[in-house]
Amino acid sequence: MEPNEPAKMATEKKYFTMLENHPEVFTTLAHTLGLPPSITFHDIYSFSPPALTHIPRPCLALIAIIPLTPSWALDRQSEDARLGDPKTYYHGNSNPSSSAPIIWFKQTIGDACGSYALLHCSINGPAASLIHPGSTLDQIRKDAAPLPREERAELLYDNKAFEEAHQSVAAMGDTAEPRDRSVGLGQHFVGYVKANGRLWELEGSREGPLDRGELGDDEDVLSPKALELGLGRIIKLEHESGGQDLRFSCIAMALKDEQSE
Repeated sequence: MEPNEPAKMATEKKYFTMLENHPEVFTTLAHTLGLPPSITFHDIYSFSPPALTHIPRPCLALIAIIPLTPSWALDRQSEDARLGDPKTYYHGNSNPSSSAPIIWFKQTIGDACGSYALLHCSINGPAASLIHPGSTLDQIRKDAAPLPREERAELLYDNKAFEEAHQSVAAMGDTAEPRDRSVGLGQHFVGYVKANGRLWELEGSREGPLDRGELGDDEDVLSPKALELGLGRIIKLEHESGGQDLRFSCIAMALKDEQSE
C-alpha cells in the first residue's frame, strides 16, 4: 500500500482515507466521478457460474482487494524485474493504436488504491465510452493521455476533484485508518478490464499495465478464461506454494439489467 512516489513528492506525501471494497461505495464514487447512473457494482461471493447469475453481462470490470501473500509478493518482484527499466517499459503517452492502449497511473497517493482501481477500470475498457462529457473522469482522461508517466502521476496527485470525490465516499466504510501510516495494511486493490481483445491487470503499485492474455469477442472479464488468466492466476500461485485459501474481496462493474427494474 506504500506506493513509490517521484522524488519531488517525497517530502509532501498525501494520504487519503482507505475505501471499503463495497458495491455501494464504488457505485457512488463512479457516479460522482462521471459514470452514468446505469453503472452499478455487485458483490461476487463465488466464481462458480450459478453464483454469478445476479451480475448483468457483459461484465465491464472487476475490482479486487487481495492480501499480499509471500507467494504473490515473490511473483510480483520477479515479474516486475522482467519488465526491465520501468521508464522504458511504460512511458505513458497512450493512444488507441499503441501496443498498450491503456491509460495507467503510477500510484503516488497513500491509501488511495481503491480510487486508482476505479479510475483505471473507468477510463479503460468498455466503461470509457459511457463517461459523461465534461466530468472529472472525462477531464482526467483527456489531460492524462498525452503525458509521460511521471507527469501523469503528478496530474492525478494534484487533482482536487479526484480527491474530493474519494473523500466524499470514504466515510461510507467501516475500516479505521491505521494509526501508524508507515505500517502498510498488506493488501492491494487490483482492477481487471478488457481492452482491444486483451485482459489487462491494472494496479498503481506495479510498473505499468499488465497484459494477461487474449479474450474472445464473447468473453468478458467474468468469463472462465478471463478468471483463469487474472484472479485465478493469483489463486493458483497461492495453492502451488502450499498456502492457505486466498481470502480476498471482489466486486463487478456492470450496466443495470433493465429487465430487473
